Amino acid sequence: MKTTGFWNRISEGLHDACHVWAQEMRNVVKDEGVLIFFIIVPLAYPLLYSWIYNNEVVREVPVAVVDDSRSSQSREFVRRCDASPEVMIKHHAADMEEARALVGHQDVKGIYYIPADFSTRLARMEQTSVSVYCDMSLMLTYKAIFQTATAVSQEMNRAIQIKLSGNYTDREDDITTMPLKSEDVPMFNPTGGYGNFILPGVLMLIIQQTLVLGIGLAAGTARETNRFRELIPISRHYRGVLRIVTGKTMCYLMIYSVVSTYVTLVIPRLFGFVDMVQADTLTAIMLPYLLACIFFGMTVSCLIRYRENVMLIVIFCSVPLLFMSGVSWPQSNIPGVWQGVSWLFPSTFGVRAFVRASMMGATFSDIATECRIMWIQAAVYFITACAVYRYQISLSRRKLLDQLSHIRHKREVRRRLKAARQVAGRSK
Repeated sequence: MKTTGFWNRISEGLHDACHVWAQEMRNVVKDEGVLIFFIIVPLAYPLLYSWIYNNEVVREVPVAVVDDSRSSQSREFVRRCDASPEVMIKHHAADMEEARALVGHQDVKGIYYIPADFSTRLARMEQTSVSVYCDMSLMLTYKAIFQTATAVSQEMNRAIQIKLSGNYTDREDDITTMPLKSEDVPMFNPTGGYGNFILPGVLMLIIQQTLVLGIGLAAGTARETNRFRELIPISRHYRGVLRIVTGKTMCYLMIYSVVSTYVTLVIPRLFGFVDMVQADTLTAIMLPYLLACIFFGMTVSCLIRYRENVMLIVIFCSVPLLFMSGVSWPQSNIPGVWQGVSWLFPSTFGVRAFVRASMMGATFSDIATECRIMWIQAAVYFITACAVYRYQISLSRRKLLDQLSHIRHKREVRRRLKAARQVAGRSK
């Protein structure tokens, strides 16, 4: 009898978990907000971001020149900058005021200012300078303008060194200008573009943020439709914590297994980003990452009283989480306090592991630390999610009992009043 009872409980638990799974899938399909964040946003946002940054480098950035020197050397500097593929000399301004006005009207993205003593200082064997002013609203244009000026100045320096050295052979000229030859080879970002640099981290962050947003919206909807304004409905299928957590996890994991495959495999290949991740390594990253994000979203959902609150909370944290992941800002320069805060979020270690695997070809042994930490996060947030749902179940039961006791009290009062009336009628 004990064995039969035990297996009956197991069968009943699985049946209830499947019921929660099916009910959660129906809620996702019926709720337009959840459907947008679970399906539309993960499909559209990676395409949008990748399309924006698909041009890895910019070409022919318009620049204005203020040449107060008007010498052969200054004209050579301007001519070499204009001959480069990154910069196009669009305007020759009379002074800096005119050049600033051109930048203000967005006719140009930067200014090259050549001082009046440019040629004179070169003739005196003194160091001279060229001032570079850039519009910092777009880092790609700043990079093109600044690096072009640097490369042209180095080439002109090399020509001046050769002219003054008095060498007789090309070999002597090479030793004079470059005694130690170096070659810049970008190992993990061959194009040197912004897309390969930032997109892998953004893609992983999109998975976490949309998952948490969808779970939060579903929690807000559940509270609004519940007569007690609580997260857990009153139903015989929602009696156990493990049944609820397992059923919801199966629903979210099934949806985001497909979404994460699209985001991490299809998008990089579609836009030609660097992608060296292996299938087993990607599975080792995504499984604990998705579980940690799901349980993290369930834990955060206890704070969601209304549907609108989740968007204010999650979207506000998106940019700080990208910085704290160590992708767009060096991890060594992040203060210890903020590094500790970043450990609370699955995206921190998920982004680091995916970037190393996709861009650097890291194997599982290289990212084993990040994977272990994500499994620890999944375990911790699983416990907190169970605690949240346990509290919600007890709260719903308490309110139900209070309501039942209130109904019983009203019935008892009515019964006594009726009995009193009958007694009074008989006495009359």
